[in-house]
Amino acid sequence: MQHSVFRKLAEASVWGPYVHLVRMIWIGLLTLSLSRLALVLWQYERVEPTQSFGLIMVQGIRADFILMCLLAAIPVLLSLFFAWTPFKRGWFRFTYGWSLVALIAIVFLELSTPSFLLQYDIRPNRLYVEYLKYPKEVFSTLWHGFRLPLVLGIAFTVGLALLFRRLLRVADADLQLWPVKLHTLIWPLAVFIVFAGIRSTTQHRPANPAMFAITADAMVNSLVINSGYSVLYAIYSLKHEARSTEVYGKLSEDAMVAHTRDWPWLKAYQYSNPDHPTLHRQQAQVSRQKPLNIVIVLQESLGATFVESLGGVPVTPHLERLKSEGVWFKNLYATGTRSVRGIEAVVAGFMPTPAQSVVKLSNSQNGFTTLASILQQQGYQTQFVYGGEAHFDNMRSFFTGNGFSDVVDLPRIKAPQFVGSWGASDEDLFNTAHQQLIQMHAKGQPFFSLIFTSTNHEPFEFPDGRIELHEEPKSTANNAVKYADWAMGQFFDKAKASAYWQDTIFLVVADHDNRVYGSNLIPVEKFHIPGLILGGQINAGVIEPLASQIDLAPTLLSLAGVSACHPMDGRDFIADPASPGRALIQFDNLFALMTDEDLTILRPNDTALIGHYDKTTRQLNLRSGAADELKQQKALAHVQLPSYLYRERKYSSSAKCL
Repeated sequence: MQHSVFRKLAEASVWGPYVHLVRMIWIGLLTLSLSRLALVLWQYERVEPTQSFGLIMVQGIRADFILMCLLAAIPVLLSLFFAWTPFKRGWFRFTYGWSLVALIAIVFLELSTPSFLLQYDIRPNRLYVEYLKYPKEVFSTLWHGFRLPLVLGIAFTVGLALLFRRLLRVADADLQLWPVKLHTLIWPLAVFIVFAGIRSTTQHRPANPAMFAITADAMVNSLVINSGYSVLYAIYSLKHEARSTEVYGKLSEDAMVAHTRDWPWLKAYQYSNPDHPTLHRQQAQVSRQKPLNIVIVLQESLGATFVESLGGVPVTPHLERLKSEGVWFKNLYATGTRSVRGIEAVVAGFMPTPAQSVVKLSNSQNGFTTLASILQQQGYQTQFVYGGEAHFDNMRSFFTGNGFSDVVDLPRIKAPQFVGSWGASDEDLFNTAHQQLIQMHAKGQPFFSLIFTSTNHEPFEFPDGRIELHEEPKSTANNAVKYADWAMGQFFDKAKASAYWQDTIFLVVADHDNRVYGSNLIPVEKFHIPGLILGGQINAGVIEPLASQIDLAPTLLSLAGVSACHPMDGRDFIADPASPGRALIQFDNLFALMTDEDLTILRPNDTALIGHYDKTTRQLNLRSGAADELKQQKALAHVQLPSYLYRERKYSSSAKCL
């Protein structure tokens, strides 16, 4: 019985108009699995320590099915219109040709992968696409540096193409279309299967390469997916980058650099490497016999909205208590409205752009400067701790490729007390983080840990019996923040009683506010966030000047006693605590450069506006007329610079000060 079923499924006529597509999918899945197996065996020295051989192969099939569904999507959609008797001959020629070209492309990309891995330690990605713009230079490089792999790759591609022709070919007698009624009924099912395969998950976001970042090794993670999927995702990501360069105008590189360096706190730095315009050596202002550990507690959606002393609701009593023990940022502003935007600013010291955060863009997945990459070069252990799944928002991929040697997320949280839609509760997160800090401290090596909370996120789930609710019903932002604050307070009580407290500085800061809305053109009041630096060797104080999230990393390095060469152009508030400050804000398609005097707002393909934000009334008052040219150019420089640094790969963690 079973043999007859399989025999029937093997018959071409069973699959009707989709016979070539079904064969393409099966051949593609087999080819990609064999290629992955070969790559894993070749790189087994890197794969073996991850102890993830089986998971790599199984998750790889999932990634391969996504690619094959992507390749099948267009023909499946078109089948409703063209897979009928009058077009029978043309339809089968089309699907045969489509399937053959798709398989050849898959094989070509897989065969080129080993050389790319040797060069860049990752599968073909955005670079692979970018280099297609320079065929002469690329071919010259390949011919002189990779001649044998090039010739063998072409030869194998041709050979496999001939094999695929035979495997895809179906006798004319077996090419059968379905009756109209059957085709009409099955077509929606075929579309559903294809697009469900592309999405590959029922979670909040469709699958993306970060979902397959299952180890702390970026190269090994790239083996999980396939090169076709990697390249297609890179092409998809390009659309998010294009808007960030010229939507507000354009300055020359010299003018851009001059305007962005025109701040008092940057005057003392020497920018000696002409290839990296923001690269400089920052000298720590605090001398330490041994550099301090650094721990960042990145609080989900904890805006000033929830901090009474900043004009918000009184639901953060533990933060209010702790602020008297450390350095409190009174006028700190987030760069954007998404967690990944907060991450790029706090962890990478990177300015915002209209494009997606660099956490999600392809050009910054490896060798991009972060606090982790800087501190890793100084001998620090580096770790990311998160209560949810670290692949969300591409975090795992970005972190493992840029200096984080360990990722602790939901699967590694032991026996969590409460798990909600976004992962383990904050108390489970902090309990896990506390144990991790104890273990790292015991090694006698400095460490950097990023702890990212998640409770203050809709649907605002947290365990019962921990706090006295601020309001009814339970599942509100105010109650969730109060619980998150309680969990953080418990963590700091434990930290103060631990051996690592005296050797560690902590930063508590929000990624952004919970909901950014308001009647102002830019709701500036919803970008105001709390920031606090504390620890066993930190004296209490208040930083009054206007500050941005991008200023936090340089300030932490200075306090920790770490001198370093890096491209982060944020402000070290230990070196300059008094000069008037500035903040950078990206809101939808608007960019604003904010100072105490005014707010310069850039609009896509439109004139810039000038206004003043009144912190007392929380009102943005726009002035009549356009912004003057100098202020417009300065604002433009600050949104153009990060796009330039990203696009030209000039935010590299391997660049050296000359």
